[in-house]
Amino acid sequence: MSTLLTDADIAKLIGERKQLPASYTAKLGLKDKRGHKERELDITGENGSVFRLILRQSSSNILDFSAILAYLPEDSNQTFRLRRCNGKSHEHTNKLEHQTFYDFHIHYATERYQTSGLREDAYAIPTDKYADFHGALRCLLDECSFDEPVDPNLLLF
Repeated sequence: MSTLLTDADIAKLIGERKQLPASYTAKLGLKDKRGHKERELDITGENGSVFRLILRQSSSNILDFSAILAYLPEDSNQTFRLRRCNGKSHEHTNKLEHQTFYDFHIHYATERYQTSGLREDAYAIPTDKYADFHGALRCLLDECSFDEPVDPNLLLF
């Protein structure tokens, strides 16, 4: 990625309110794609930033999944992964900290990893916030300022 985002930039993008469309669950239904299932959904934040939800699930291993929030910078065809909730399907190593673990984990975009020449979201921490794909998506939505549509059938007057 050619554009460096600072930790403050990243925090601002994570905190930007993102309204999910009324039919977002149907739009996020995974579709088969060469050994895994995948789906993407673009969303514009309240400040005009464009984001992409990217969901992937292995067809053969239920613990191999990712729920990703990416930012789409203006005038670029690149995606910048702000946050990624991964399953417990592989060992992860934080290269700068020399820390390795095998667990469910959340990747965080950091300025430090970018300036070290590593992928923007190469830093991760183990988590017990979820134990499956749907829990990872819920975690991503809860932690990244998504607003879900209100179901008018649930409103009480």
